[in-house]
Amino acid sequence: MPAPRRARRLRCIEEAMRTASDSLSRAKAPVSAEFFRCLVSNMRSGVLAIDRAGAVVLLNEEALRLFRLPPGDYSGQRLEHVLGEHPDVLRVLSGVFDRPSLPSRAEIRMKSTDTVVGYSLSLVQSDSADVIGAAMFFKDLTYVEQMEERERLRDRLAAVGEMAAVMAHEIKNPLAGIEVLAGLVRRKTPDIPDAQALVADIISEAKMANAIVQQVLDFVRPVRLQVEPTRVGEAIASALSLADSHTRRGNAVVRLQVPDTLPPIRADRNQLTQVFANLVINAYQALEGKGELRIEAREALTADEGALVPDTQHAVPSLVIDVADTGPGIPADRVEKVFQPFFTTKPQGSGLGLAIVRKIVDAHEGRIDLAAGEGGTRFRVTLPIAQASH
Repeated sequence: MPAPRRARRLRCIEEAMRTASDSLSRAKAPVSAEFFRCLVSNMRSGVLAIDRAGAVVLLNEEALRLFRLPPGDYSGQRLEHVLGEHPDVLRVLSGVFDRPSLPSRAEIRMKSTDTVVGYSLSLVQSDSADVIGAAMFFKDLTYVEQMEERERLRDRLAAVGEMAAVMAHEIKNPLAGIEVLAGLVRRKTPDIPDAQALVADIISEAKMANAIVQQVLDFVRPVRLQVEPTRVGEAIASALSLADSHTRRGNAVVRLQVPDTLPPIRADRNQLTQVFANLVINAYQALEGKGELRIEAREALTADEGALVPDTQHAVPSLVIDVADTGPGIPADRVEKVFQPFFTTKPQGSGLGLAIVRKIVDAHEGRIDLAAGEGGTRFRVTLPIAQASH
């Protein structure tokens, strides 16, 4: 991230959190317990306070949401017990009373929830200046991070798009010439099996190279959506037909659970079909003619149900579509790379299929997530039901 942009973002976090901290520490007039509870509970920033013994004194509602903790009173419980699933936060707070200085603006990525958090630490002092605890004020920056990543991606694609178009034009012309000449050789040597086999290989490789060039062009071009009311079930049905025409399903079983009662979304049906067809083709290739592919779709209205939360505060009605197979899965060290352009584990893959999938989902203001292990692979596509910004 460019330094000025990061500095501005962290400065805003610092000022907001410092204001909240100063307001509480400087308050001299008696404050009722109810007022204090409502004040902290309604803060849009998360607040976590501990005492010198490491016991939780305060966790407001935003903190519970961000740490994905059930509602309840955690006062008096050991911090490591409450946040045992979030070691990144525990490391930030470890030794907080022994440090010569505390960060006033910093960021961490919680690996447990894949959430980016901006935070500030401060010590809590009594009227006699004794340190009696510590407080962590934090803000969920995941949405901001995603928006900035999209902006950076658009900038990069704009820079390489023109160059890629020129290169593609220069490459496609000789490829077309190779195919034409190979076809002429095939017609002139009908009785020479070895020559026919070589020519077939030449034509096949030329077509593959041409397809890769076309994928590069598709990737660098801006996604232009033809938005219309779209039923996800129809897009999935079209995707299955398209996948079956490209890749052998074999004995793999496809199980669909896509209710007809799901509300339509505003989306580009053709591009959504491309998204699901790509995911299905990947699943077929992983299954190698056996096993099971499950495609399930459901409506989500709350964050707990998996709905999108674009502003980190309010969930928007969403459709959640899972495409899961029982194949060998993806090694843990490759999970974070699968959406990167040109990353592939297939001998004849271009490494652009999933990159294009994510680009299309992003254009619909949605999200795609991957969960993989030894029991198979699951791609989850989440799309807003009402999407009208394109």
